[in-house]
Amino acid sequence: MHETGIVRDLVRKVERAGREAGATRVARIGVWLGALSQFSPHHFREHFDDEARGTIAEGAELGIETSSDLRDPNAQSVMIRSLDLDVPDEAAQ
Repeated sequence: MHETGIVRDLVRKVERAGREAGATRVARIGVWLGALSQFSPHHFREHFDDEARGTIAEGAELGIETSSDLRDPNAQSVMIRSLDLDVPDEAAQ
């Protein structure tokens, strides 16, 4: 399914960013859903929960912003807007 691949890729990007920062878990992810992305917030959450299972993103709070602008150049996109990571003090130095 196309949606699964999109969310799987997003989770991989989140994991990579977390590893690079030395994070032990992802606390919150801000996501932007373009008007033509084929996702509702509920549908995105379902896919995210499945794909994040067993990763540092599992259980992360999702802040989902949706766009209704069909003319936005990113209308077909799903984008990470922000990440809140739990990084141990020694990893942050």
